[in-house]
Amino acid sequence: MASDHSSLNQTKFVLPNNDLEQQETLEVESEDFDYSKRSQWLRAAVLGANDGLVSTASLMMGVGAVKQDIKVMILTGFAGLVAGACSMAIGEFVSVYSQLDIEVAQMKRDNGRHRNEEEDEKEKESLPNPMHAAAASALAFSVGAMVPLLAASFIREYKVRLGVVLGAVSFALVVFGWLGAVLGKAPTLRSCVRVLVGGWLAMAITFGLTKLIGSSGL
Repeated sequence: MASDHSSLNQTKFVLPNNDLEQQETLEVESEDFDYSKRSQWLRAAVLGANDGLVSTASLMMGVGAVKQDIKVMILTGFAGLVAGACSMAIGEFVSVYSQLDIEVAQMKRDNGRHRNEEEDEKEKESLPNPMHAAAASALAFSVGAMVPLLAASFIREYKVRLGVVLGAVSFALVVFGWLGAVLGKAPTLRSCVRVLVGGWLAMAITFGLTKLIGSSGL
């Protein structure tokens, strides 16, 4: 009888421990899932900001190759910011709206199979929002494009202005490369060098070709 009572006591203590372990496992899995979704959004935002940075800086450097006026350079950068943000927003809106149509059509097919209302509500909450995606894309592009604009806004001297823009853009490229590597769990140094060299190439090609065409008298 004593052995029976001791075995019962042991089982009483073991079961709660198993429940606690299962609960902790579920919490860890949910945290990992939330982090993965969050990191995907953040990585997309970093890539959008990098696009705004490189494209706007390349435009400003290209115009700066043939025009030394600060007003022309700033207006070119601002036009690139507005055009790029609108293009990114419209492209993201169309893409996400197409994905939304596909998922809604799939939900309608699933509803024909007599699914639960709770499952339908959960799926509706998880549907992508085209307006949110478009706004986030345009905002990320604008944040990146503001870096060369702010760097060049208060410097009248032509050569100094080009150097400051190049330095500010280079620093931002390294930061964006590091953020992309951290969020994507990639090698940090390699990612920073790749983003930095890519940005330099884009600016150098734009500067060189514009200088060549401008000097030819076209």
